[in-house]
Amino acid sequence: MKYLLDTHAFLWFINDDSLLSARARSIVEIPESTIYLSVASIWEMAVKISLGKLNTPLPLAEFVDEQLWRNSISLLEIRTAHAGQIATLPFHHRDLFDRLIIAQSLIEELPIIGRDSIFDEYGVRRRW
Repeated sequence: MKYLLDTHAFLWFINDDSLLSARARSIVEIPESTIYLSVASIWEMAVKISLGKLNTPLPLAEFVDEQLWRNSISLLEIRTAHAGQIATLPFHHRDLFDRLIIAQSLIEELPIIGRDSIFDEYGVRRRW
């Protein structure tokens, strides 16, 4: 099965953080799972680094590339259809990065691995 990681789930997974649920960790670690990380998550991390809210041990691009390779995670590019889907989403919340990840989940039919229950309001399938 294919899944899309929310930004926090990616960070918690690669940092072996106990905040990541056991179910989420098991999904990511199952060899049959194909796991994606959105370019939107990399953009979100870049913004958090520039605001001093996130640190990475290497420059962001190098860090992400290494983690994607090390953990067999694929990158999900942002397509025009994803942006178009955002225009149709209700405003259950206003986080721009989350809205893009939600749009990608809907267009690509990928369940999201993430803890934010507000995602459920958009009709995405969420695993936690």
